[in-house]
Amino acid sequence: MTVLDDWVTAACAELELDPTEVPVSAVLDVARDVAHQVVRPGAPVSAYLLGVAVGRGADPAAVAARLSALAGSWPVELDGTTPVE
Repeated sequence: MTVLDDWVTAACAELELDPTEVPVSAVLDVARDVAHQVVRPGAPVSAYLLGVAVGRGADPAAVAARLSALAGSWPVELDGTTPVE
């Protein structure tokens, strides 16, 4: 087990969740995509939004794919700013 595995297991126990239902790779992928293609602070916020959507019944893989696709299409200038239209 890794430290991340240990953390997820402990956090799930604290929150009375099943750690086998946590799509760790999908959450990490979304966080990476948003942090690199949109803005770094958007990563944890996007992970939270993924969790809210899943908590409301959405499919975790589908939500992760939609968020990653949105991040991939996000317009960013070379200086890291969003272009003004």
